[in-house]
Amino acid sequence: MLIGDVARRSGVSTRMLRHYDRLGLVRPTGRTVGNYREYSPDDIRRIFHVESLRSLGLSLRQIASALEDPGFTPAALVGDLIRWAEERLERERELLQRLRAVDATAPSDWQDVLRIVELMHGLDSPDAARRQQAVMAPAEDVPVPVELLAGAVLAESDPNVAGALRWALARAGNEGLTGLAAGVHSPDVEIRRRAVVAIAELPGDEATAVLADALGDEDPVVRGNAALALGQRGVTSAVPVLVDMVVEGVKDVDAAEALAALEPSSGERIIAALVDALAAGDTAVRIRLTQALVELPGPAADEVLRRLTHDEDQSVARVASAFVKLRT
Repeated sequence: MLIGDVARRSGVSTRMLRHYDRLGLVRPTGRTVGNYREYSPDDIRRIFHVESLRSLGLSLRQIASALEDPGFTPAALVGDLIRWAEERLERERELLQRLRAVDATAPSDWQDVLRIVELMHGLDSPDAARRQQAVMAPAEDVPVPVELLAGAVLAESDPNVAGALRWALARAGNEGLTGLAAGVHSPDVEIRRRAVVAIAELPGDEATAVLADALGDEDPVVRGNAALALGQRGVTSAVPVLVDMVVEGVKDVDAAEALAALEPSSGERIIAALVDALAAGDTAVRIRLTQALVELPGPAADEVLRRLTHDEDQSVARVASAFVKLRT
């Protein structure tokens, strides 16, 4: 079969077929009297093999190696193709994110675009000081896209840079909440922790609702930070988690202060939860619970503390007695 017929039937252009011939990838086994290329059925099958491998993303050099290597293993090749495709998709996702970030600033000219790109490069720097500088001193008159800030907050491990990013994001109000809320449901626990800390600094009912959802997280740090923020916002559903924090000794002082902030609306519920925990705890736990009771104003807390001055555990009784004296 001549090259023109092969091109029509295979869909591969004559130019590409000649290129395959020059590379030694598919060489026609015959020549006519007039020295025209003549392809055999085996040659045509090889063309289709080449095109199939090209459709998977292999380069012509890789295809040549695969077809000539007797030890070629398709499974290994497919594994490599999957990895290359994933890397390519990740690069394209990053590019798309950058383009959206630039578009969100509604740039009026190329100078605006270049300033935003410079800012993005600063945020991507491997140097923490450079990233912090990019957040604290952005290019003049260039608003930092909140989507970019939200993504950077979720990815940032340096505490100083993370603090600067949260500060910048909080200045934008609740505009970055959507991006941060997605982080609350990430399978990566570090991302969930960063998301909750950042959301805690945002105002509004929507941020409160996201924090309330985080109370059910399996990670105690995520739950605890959400509960502390909700306690300061007057959300009573945080009470069980806050009491658990006192029992476990995890930010127990902060948890006690958050319980005190909730006391005007949930005093009886809080005291009942603390008393229940007192009945089951060891000495260290019961001392922390006693200290938490001191943070609560009112006669109900006073009554529990007075009872504890006669506790069978002398360590608890002494701590309670000292606090009763301070409150009288």
